[in-house]
Amino acid sequence: MKQLFILFAAIILIVLQSCCNTDKAFIEDNVQFAEQQLNNAVNAIEKDGKFPRSIKKDRTVGFVGAYDWTSGFFPGSLWYLYELSGNEQWKQEAQRTTHWLEKIQHFTGNHDIGFMLSCSYGNGFRLTNNPDYQTILINGAESLSTRYDSITKVIRSWDFKGGTKDGHVWQYPVIIDNMMNLELLFLASDFSGNEKYRNIAIQHANTTIKNHFRDDFSTYHVVDYDTISGAIRGRYTHQGLSHESSWARGQAWGLYGYTMCARETGDASFLQQAEHIADYIMHHPNLPADKVPLWDYHAKDTTFYPTWIEKLPPLTEAWRDASAATITCAALFDLSQLSETKGADYYQFAERLLHNLSQHYRSTSNKYFVLEHSVGNLPSNSEVDVPINYADYYYLEALVKFKNLTSSK
Repeated sequence: MKQLFILFAAIILIVLQSCCNTDKAFIEDNVQFAEQQLNNAVNAIEKDGKFPRSIKKDRTVGFVGAYDWTSGFFPGSLWYLYELSGNEQWKQEAQRTTHWLEKIQHFTGNHDIGFMLSCSYGNGFRLTNNPDYQTILINGAESLSTRYDSITKVIRSWDFKGGTKDGHVWQYPVIIDNMMNLELLFLASDFSGNEKYRNIAIQHANTTIKNHFRDDFSTYHVVDYDTISGAIRGRYTHQGLSHESSWARGQAWGLYGYTMCARETGDASFLQQAEHIADYIMHHPNLPADKVPLWDYHAKDTTFYPTWIEKLPPLTEAWRDASAATITCAALFDLSQLSETKGADYYQFAERLLHNLSQHYRSTSNKYFVLEHSVGNLPSNSEVDVPINYADYYYLEALVKFKNLTSSK
């Protein structure tokens, strides 16, 4: 009996070592590929302050300035490469490109300051403890908090005049994406001891639970509020197929946002909301076999087609959105560590999704981005089936989380 036990233990040890070696090789291969691609992107930068965002129609790199909502993702990706590889080159490039965003700390023009600063300065502080980064993050949270309104009890997303494609004009638009920017507020409260930022984040998250979600835990993209009464003027989409369809990246933003809120607060209602959203995504009947979603979960369902369908580009393809998949993947690795009852399911789904993205969505048509086949804004025929910097960012974040979780086994 003792010999059988020893033999069984030896077999288990061999299997575990084999899995660890396989995971290590998988991570190393994808990190090396990302280094190759993003090194080309760094070398393509011709002017300080310009960040690679996507590929233009002529297949050259499309750059954006500091005030574009995606500006923080490229330096954030470089910070993740430094973390994954230990290569000082990436630390230097991350510091250089992060510095280009210093002026954003005082920007109050939209809610995306959270994306701009958390991805760049937030990761930079986490990896270097640079006190100057901490100060910038606190100042950024103060700027973001000016967009909170005590009547609506949410942070306003956009200031631009406009509205839906079928005529509704915004008054106080709040998008599900805004959940992602709450992390900056939690960081600032931790750094400064000022609970104001944390309280705003919690109130925004609670109001969003109440007003943004349908009974099946799919999310509306936009909720428009009345600035005088705080009442809801309507629920709409701006980037999804229709007002009642489920825009894939919106679902991912909601999942990530509530997972982050659950982690930061320990609030069971936030954890439950994250679990509900995860289950909606994982078990959606329109989810493809490789788990990378269509750009909208109802993209093939003509019952959801809006009256303004003629304004969309021809829907000859049900485009995938790798960016929605990477956000979901990164969130599920975190959620797997928070959920007592479903953690193993979330981890297995995230691991499978990460492998599918790595095997089937790595860039082959360009040398500057890690992944391809993302959709930015299909209703505006903008960035359709292209690489996008935030897909790369959350993919590398998922790799970091996967590496940390496998090394702790």
